[in-house]
Amino acid sequence: METMSTKANANVFLSHWTRALPLALLLVVSVVMRLGVAFYLGDEVPPPVNAPDDTSYSYLAERWADGYGFSFDRPWYPFGKPAGYPTAHWSFLYTLYVGSIYAVSGPHPLAARLVGAVLGGILLPLMSYRLTRHLFPEQDRVSLIAAACTTFYAFFILYAARLVTETFFVVGVLWVLERGLALAGRPITGRAVTLGLALGITTLLRQSILPWAVVLFVWLLWTGVCTKRFRRMLGALAIAGLLLVLTILPFTSRNYVVYDDFLLLNSNAGYAMYSAQHPMHGTSFQEFTAAPFPQELYEQNLNEPQLDRELMRRGIGYVLDDPGRYLMLSLSRVRDYFEFWPTSDTTLLYNVGRVVSFGLFLPFMLY
Repeated sequence: METMSTKANANVFLSHWTRALPLALLLVVSVVMRLGVAFYLGDEVPPPVNAPDDTSYSYLAERWADGYGFSFDRPWYPFGKPAGYPTAHWSFLYTLYVGSIYAVSGPHPLAARLVGAVLGGILLPLMSYRLTRHLFPEQDRVSLIAAACTTFYAFFILYAARLVTETFFVVGVLWVLERGLALAGRPITGRAVTLGLALGITTLLRQSILPWAVVLFVWLLWTGVCTKRFRRMLGALAIAGLLLVLTILPFTSRNYVVYDDFLLLNSNAGYAMYSAQHPMHGTSFQEFTAAPFPQELYEQNLNEPQLDRELMRRGIGYVLDDPGRYLMLSLSRVRDYFEFWPTSDTTLLYNVGRVVSFGLFLPFMLY
């Protein structure tokens, strides 16, 4: 009997090891490729001209690590406020993440790139694997294929080594989806807590997920109705929602103390709306061109929450004033979404990345 039990245990161990080994190898390859790109990009960020996101996060994180809080040492995109003015435009969580690395290593972008390469190289394929396991629980090969896709997807490799929120935001979205599916299957407290944490962390990376979070909650409530577990689902979502609110609340409080005005989280939605619908685009969206900041707003001495609301008002106004132009402008963005060919306005690295990532996977996405 002991021999049979020992053999059974050995078979179980071998089965687990056989399943884990391919995933472990993918994670190693994923990290190594991203580390290579991190070394290629090096220990510098682009100069602060038009303030690319890498530069903004690096400068802001350095200021935070030096004890100056969330502020820049000079007027900065897009609001052009004086040096030392407290900003809420950029992700607080990502700034704290890069700033914590700088506090240890000094202001070395390469250090942050290397940490991001390791974390992104592990978390993105792993989360893809976990999500696919929920969708196809009996087909481990499908989960490995999903992990392999995120391992070798060229833009995922590139962005993991950049100082931008994209990699961790994608990981967060996958985590939210995976926790949402888990909660739909069984609305228990533990899964509600992890869903709330996933939503909170992802929101701190990019608040643009919040409208979709509402859709997710409505779907989960409908799932509760269909499975006759509405009350349990409602209680679980109350827990998840409370954790989401508690995650955001410290930064809402910070904004009120700093500006004496309400700002839920970041002051970037207004400028995004204003710039994306600006008449300068006409009916053809210029994806690499930011709209000029309204000069008259510089003279009004508005704080960031006021600027955010005013820019949002103007962006919505552009839509309402000429809905026909807005429709054509929106249609022109379709080309940008599906652009997989090389273009003259991007570098060789990004042209190659676009072709061998989106270009290579597009047929499968369409299928």
